[in-house]
Amino acid sequence: MMKLSIVVPAFNEAKLLASSLEAIKAAAAALTQRGWSWELIVCDNNSTDGTADIAKAKGATVVFEPINQIGRARNRGAEAATGDWLLFVDADSYPSRQLLNDMAAQIESGKVAAGGAVVRMDARDWAMDFATWVWNQISKNREWMAGSFIFCDTRAFREVGGFSSNLYVSEELDLSQRLHKWAAREGKKIVILRKHPLLTSARKAKLYSRTEYLKLFLRFFTTRGRVVKDRAACAIWYDGRR
Repeated sequence: MMKLSIVVPAFNEAKLLASSLEAIKAAAAALTQRGWSWELIVCDNNSTDGTADIAKAKGATVVFEPINQIGRARNRGAEAATGDWLLFVDADSYPSRQLLNDMAAQIESGKVAAGGAVVRMDARDWAMDFATWVWNQISKNREWMAGSFIFCDTRAFREVGGFSSNLYVSEELDLSQRLHKWAAREGKKIVILRKHPLLTSARKAKLYSRTEYLKLFLRFFTTRGRVVKDRAACAIWYDGRR
C-alpha cells in the first residue's frame, strides 16, 4: 500500500487554513479510492493566532517550528512524515481531487522522482494574471515546481537535504534543481502537471501594492539575488499581513 504524507506549512493562517484543509481532505478521496493511505501534517510556524487549534480541529497532526521560515516549516513537517511520498501544499491553496489523481498516476508509473503543477489564482487581477502566466511557462519549460504544490519521493527529499535553511524565498527553485540531479542519477524525471491547475489565493495582489513588489524586484537585481537570504527584505512573505 502506498502512503502519502501531506505537509502544510502555516504561519498565522487562521483565515484560510480551515478551507484549505477541507479542500485537501476532499481531494485525498482520490487517493483512498486507489487504495492508498495518507496523513495530514500541519507545521505551525510560530503563529500568534489560532492556526494550531484550527489544524487540530480539522484532524491534522500538528508540529511546531519556532523559526519563522517556510523552508524550515516544510522540513519540520517532513521530519514527522511517515509516508513513502511527500506532498507539500501551502495553507492558502486548494488542490482538487482530479489534481491528486493525476499526481497519483504519475507516482504509480514509477518513472518520476518529484513533480509540481501549474497554478491559477482564485481572483482576477491583470498583473497577477500575467505574472502567473509567466511563471507557468517557466515552470513547464524548466520543470521548476511551485512551492504551493510539490510532491516527491521521500527518499529523494531526504537524500538531497530537503529545503534550504538559508533561503527565505525561492527555496522551491533550489530544491527543484537538486531534485533534478537526483532524478537524473536514478533514471527518473520531474513532471509538471498541467491538466488540472492548483487553485491558490491571490491575496498578495490585494495586500501588497505594485510599488512594494517593484521595490522587491529592484532589490533582487541590484543585490544579484542575495536578497533571498534576507528575511527583512522578504517581508511580503513574513510580515504576517493577512
